[in-house]
Amino acid sequence: MPPPGLKDSVALAHPLAAGLAEGLEKMGLELGEAVQAQLLAYLDLLAKWNRSYNLTAVRKPEQMLVRHLFDSLAIHPFLRGPQILDVGSGAGLPGIPLALACSGHDFTLLDSNSKKTRFITQAVAELGLDNVTVVQSRVEAYEAAGFDTIVSRAFSTLAEFAHGAQPLLAADGILLAMKGVYPDTELAELPAPFRRVQTIQLQVPDLDAERHLLIIQRD
Repeated sequence: MPPPGLKDSVALAHPLAAGLAEGLEKMGLELGEAVQAQLLAYLDLLAKWNRSYNLTAVRKPEQMLVRHLFDSLAIHPFLRGPQILDVGSGAGLPGIPLALACSGHDFTLLDSNSKKTRFITQAVAELGLDNVTVVQSRVEAYEAAGFDTIVSRAFSTLAEFAHGAQPLLAADGILLAMKGVYPDTELAELPAPFRRVQTIQLQVPDLDAERHLLIIQRD
């Protein structure tokens, strides 16, 4: 085995290490070298599996850094814990980057696609994440409750998200819906008892596209 610290230093020699560090600084997110090494290891694992399993349409690792890692981590300040559910997690986004950055929170990553949950399970094992549970299920069939925050990155419309998440949400919990352009039509169809309490225009480093986060609660 390598001496303590050697693995981290080798990982941070990664060609995207400087870009990661710069992006984290722009977001005001202070993560230690060990966590940065894990984020880069996750990125490498995603790129490797993506060649065979088509987990994401983003192919280039430097684009994955921006469109997946930075995009996921941009909602870090808005999490309410300690129990977080990532609905439609896909390749573990935003759940895995957030779990790496927020070791004090417990994350459940939910997806109905067995190919994607196999990847997430492998990533969790290789990264040594002990604050992540992976569940293969449709949100409508998932029987759990009491989540403080439920996140959706690319899962569905706001109405579908709210409907599926309602029985899983703690009484004072929040929904965090990540969207591109501001979803006027979807907001108009948001069902009672849910209401939008805040909209944040996310600043994702090096991303040339609109990103919005909608914080939704029950009345």
